[in-house]
Amino acid sequence: MRAPVPRTLRGRLIAGLLVLLALACAAVGVATSVAMEHFLLERVDQQLVSAGGRFPASLERGEESRDRGDTRGQARGTLGVRLLNGTVTDAAVVASRYGAEPRLTAEDQAVLRAVPADGVPRTVDLGVLDDYRVLALPGADGDVLITGLPLHEAEETMHRLQLFEAVLFAAALAVTGVAGAVWVRLALRPLDRVTATARRVAELPLASGEVTLAERVPDTDPRTETGQVGAALNRMLGHVADALGRRHAVEQRLRAFAADASHELRTPLTAIRGHAELALRVTEPMPGSVRHALDRIDAESGRMGELVEDLLLLARLDAGRPLARGEVDLTRLAIEATGDARAAGPDHRWRLELPQEPVTVTGDAPRIHQVVANLLANARVHTPAGTTVTVSVRPLPDGAELTVADDGPGIPAELREEIFERFSRVDKDRSRASGGTGLGLAIVRAVVSAHGGTAGVDGGPGGTAFWIRLPAEPPPVEADTAPPS
Repeated sequence: MRAPVPRTLRGRLIAGLLVLLALACAAVGVATSVAMEHFLLERVDQQLVSAGGRFPASLERGEESRDRGDTRGQARGTLGVRLLNGTVTDAAVVASRYGAEPRLTAEDQAVLRAVPADGVPRTVDLGVLDDYRVLALPGADGDVLITGLPLHEAEETMHRLQLFEAVLFAAALAVTGVAGAVWVRLALRPLDRVTATARRVAELPLASGEVTLAERVPDTDPRTETGQVGAALNRMLGHVADALGRRHAVEQRLRAFAADASHELRTPLTAIRGHAELALRVTEPMPGSVRHALDRIDAESGRMGELVEDLLLLARLDAGRPLARGEVDLTRLAIEATGDARAAGPDHRWRLELPQEPVTVTGDAPRIHQVVANLLANARVHTPAGTTVTVSVRPLPDGAELTVADDGPGIPAELREEIFERFSRVDKDRSRASGGTGLGLAIVRAVVSAHGGTAGVDGGPGGTAFWIRLPAEPPPVEADTAPPS
């Protein structure tokens, strides 16, 4: 398993600081240990050079008492060894004022025989006697005189130094970690304010409606990196605010234009349709081409009238016009809308999946009926004959859900969100005559949103399910600038 790596900038800075300090402490510890070891060995070497071969030479002269030698001026633990023809003839260790004969194993003797008699100090491991610093010199009788000093005191000094450094460095790391965390937290407070400002901006509903983008970063000092980021973010927020203001103004003008145009088209469309119906009632004979033209005028004027009504409805919903409030029985509404769809599309199979008890919500019954009718018409128009369309209603803890599912060809995933836009069409090559106005699903989402609910679509190749979720009680809506009705 890999060691956890801090993900936040604060964590990485503190971790980097501690890693650098740990490396520095390790470097200091290694350097002081090497220097101290070198210093202690130099002192031992100086003592060896000063002692020379006096002690092992005195062993040669002290045949009558092998456990003694000339120990004057010799440190405690000094080793004296005399080798003749590669054999240890005499060996002694200074215990106090007198020498004590050591027990040298065959391995120890082999190590001593391997020491060159060149007067250069070397470190050897003598088993029970532990580590020694030895110096070998040639004797007067063709023998080799070896003088050694124990290294246990130097090693104990090194161990105490290393323990002291470990404790000191650990305390330094702990104190530096706490102090570094506090310092980094204080140093990154301007960046926290930048993050907080960006988070508040991200929570604003920038996608719709008029947005007052007054959030700004307080830290704009150009001498600091955070100040430069804050100044750049403030400039960007200013540009975004200008763009949102212009977009909202354009949308308002477009909505007003659509509402005004739809309202103004009502009267001439009504007149055209009335004259066409009046002409079709004439009992006098007329050419077939004339009657066909009148039929087409009547049909197209009716279709255009529906488009005008849809545009007016969207304009009212955009303006926040309050909807009617009353108890709506979704179960009965689904039954009625499915019956109308069965009559309009007898070549489809229509199914109902309803709970035993009625499911009711509070809202505008005609508008919710229009939503369900639009979903059923969408399923009927955009699926082939023989498709099964299932309408289901189920209660939710805080409202209700109505679903219109079919086993048709489905909708590509990249187009599922786009189909709720106005004048959006899944099949770009479909004719207007067969494809409708392109406002049906836009009205579905607008009406459901006006009730405080949500609308969406699921599925893929081989089936599509449009769903709406309505709250039990829609939130109050404050009316905005209303278009003409």
